[in-house]
Amino acid sequence: MSSLAWVDFDEAERQRAQRIMALFQERETRDELGLGGIRDSIADHLFPGTSTIQTRLRYMLFIPWLFQMLEDSTAVSDQLEIEARALENRLANALKAGGESNGVIGRDAGADLQRLPSSVYWAGLGTWGIRLFTGSTDNLFSYLPHLRNGSRQARDGEHTPTEAQALQIWSPSLPCSPKNLLGEVRFRLRSDEAAYIIDRLVSAQPMSLLTYLARNGAGAAADCANIWEHPHLAEFPNETRELVGHSELFSSVMHGAALIYNLLLSRLREKPDWIEKYETRLQDWRAGLDKSAIRAWSLDSFWQDINHPAHRIRLAAKRFVTEWVELVRTGNIGEGNLTAAARVVENRERRLKTSQSRFSNRAVRDRWNGASGAEPLSFRWAQARSHLQDLADVG
Repeated sequence: MSSLAWVDFDEAERQRAQRIMALFQERETRDELGLGGIRDSIADHLFPGTSTIQTRLRYMLFIPWLFQMLEDSTAVSDQLEIEARALENRLANALKAGGESNGVIGRDAGADLQRLPSSVYWAGLGTWGIRLFTGSTDNLFSYLPHLRNGSRQARDGEHTPTEAQALQIWSPSLPCSPKNLLGEVRFRLRSDEAAYIIDRLVSAQPMSLLTYLARNGAGAAADCANIWEHPHLAEFPNETRELVGHSELFSSVMHGAALIYNLLLSRLREKPDWIEKYETRLQDWRAGLDKSAIRAWSLDSFWQDINHPAHRIRLAAKRFVTEWVELVRTGNIGEGNLTAAARVVENRERRLKTSQSRFSNRAVRDRWNGASGAEPLSFRWAQARSHLQDLADVG
């Protein structure tokens, strides 16, 4: 008697590792001051399964459909990976043939595409309960040849119902793929596909804001830059509204630290136009602060409410945030290089980057392009808004 097994992390550890690897590919997630764990904890509470490099919602169905095509292949695992890549390249061509241009992953790169759609959406597929298989794509390629044998045994009655269920890779209610999936296809969802995605969200992520907005219908995808500007914010569930309030204050307050960081580097680079830009932005930031809300903000409640099992927020990050918030509350945010604010920011970056700190390493600093994490945090609302719009715009 023999059995197949492979060493793997538990699902939470595996997804955390995938997120970390994905961050290296996402320009918008540059985290110069070590706030990424906090940012991602908030984003994963509000909009679980999303990432900043996702484009269009129907990829959440395209990927399962493509991988289903591999289940009848007689290829070994290494060849399956090649076949999967070929299918994903064909999908990009089919989308272009269908008249799509924006959001097509691999539209320009073609066969040279480095980051495949499956890697972009794989974690989200699991988070939404569309993917039942808990391993990586590489694990799946190793598993599929054995699945073929197991499926035959299940059809012949050699497996118990429980064992047969364990062979499932995708949610059994996954809609059927379009007949011309690899010939000509669009991003627009069919009504049954939209209903399926909402059902998966309700089942897998019932408490998230994304699920609430998906169920809310066409008005959910409001045209606002930030979730706290949503016209129906007052109607959100209480706990969710409180989390959105935390996210607004955190984004607003910590944006000043990012601006100070960019200003200090601009001065070290002796770039007058950069210096002027960040001095102006700092002045605008100070003028726009809601000082009464910041004074009333409970950091104890903040840390408790954003706690997420998939993210570890280090004590050093909490200390940095606490110290910065206190500086903002006292109004002690000067622009000079020797101010308390400058010292807090510089010390934080030096501890994080050690020998690669831009403050101490001239070569690294000279490669700096003038902007690092200089925009306010939005917690993946842009991607969530796009997905919600796709849900509303069914064909």
